[in-house]
Amino acid sequence: MLTIRPGDFSDDRVVALLRHHFETNRAVTPEGSAHVLDLTAMQKPDIAFWTVWEGEELLGMGALRRLDAAAGEVKSMRTWDHAQRRGIAAFMLGHILETARTMGLRRLYLETGSFDYFRPARELYARHGFVECPPFGDYRPDPNSTFMRRDLP
Repeated sequence: MLTIRPGDFSDDRVVALLRHHFETNRAVTPEGSAHVLDLTAMQKPDIAFWTVWEGEELLGMGALRRLDAAAGEVKSMRTWDHAQRRGIAAFMLGHILETARTMGLRRLYLETGSFDYFRPARELYARHGFVECPPFGDYRPDPNSTFMRRDLP
């Protein structure tokens, strides 16, 4: 059974997944286009961070950054490679969407890569109602980025 827990930055397994996410994204994204957060940036007070577990096995993570009173940003969605295609990311995204609604947010944004490596992520977000949009917040137009938005009922 899958469960979601608050992200524990003192857990070596959580730190390892965060590092893997950061290093992989930096490795596959052209210089200047990677917007992935490192361990320190993930610990800011405007970010809620969760992990997905099956028993005591860490499978994935995700975060929600509050942008303002009405909007948030999906951040740092990642599933360990061995656990991909099992619905872990969809499970986490559902949690993020529900949390955003509970917080009273009216829309969510995200930034992901525009190239093939990130195609599964873009497809996941599209299946959950996200559509492409212009850059938001502090982001600038970048051919290596896809920006997406979902309005919340």
